[in-house]
Amino acid sequence: MDMQRRNFLKLLALPIAAAVDLPDAEAGLFRSPVKTNILRPPGAVPESLFASKCIRCGRCVEVCPYKAIVPQDVSEVGIHAGTPLINVKEVPCYLCMKCVQVCPTGTLRPIAQAETRMGLAVIDRYACMTWKENGFLLCRTCYNVCPFKEKAIKLDQLRPYVIEEFCTGCGICVHGCPVTLENGRKAINVEPVYAFKS
Repeated sequence: MDMQRRNFLKLLALPIAAAVDLPDAEAGLFRSPVKTNILRPPGAVPESLFASKCIRCGRCVEVCPYKAIVPQDVSEVGIHAGTPLINVKEVPCYLCMKCVQVCPTGTLRPIAQAETRMGLAVIDRYACMTWKENGFLLCRTCYNVCPFKEKAIKLDQLRPYVIEEFCTGCGICVHGCPVTLENGRKAINVEPVYAFKS
């Protein structure tokens, strides 16, 4: 009974969890799964609100025609279990925008395709073949697959660079990148820079 009560009280503390300095074991219960190349679907509210607003109905998962959206493993301990994620290295977001149309709680807010900001693509110039070889290697995969090329990604002397204000963070560039580093990262990665901003 005491254990159930303790767990219930932990759940009540969710809104203030970010402001409390918890021991590592308990902090893990509140730690967001969002990180490099692991993102929320389009239109997501900030991470500080996501776990309490999302009801884990699975509608966004069901409606995604590409199977890009998957629920976080429910066997994972923590408040984010069951919430939707996109691992852009495995399957990127193709910006069909069906998920934002079916979310019943506004956790995924209706948003235009071009206004989507899931994250920001960042090129690792030390890993990118074109940057490393000073343009002598002709890999332009990230540029070629970008749905907003010449707007979100451009070429400078045949080397790709990202235009921050137009990048949707869809991750199609990450998925297409042929370079995988020892740490699992790519030569271009999407950082969830907007997820933690309110």
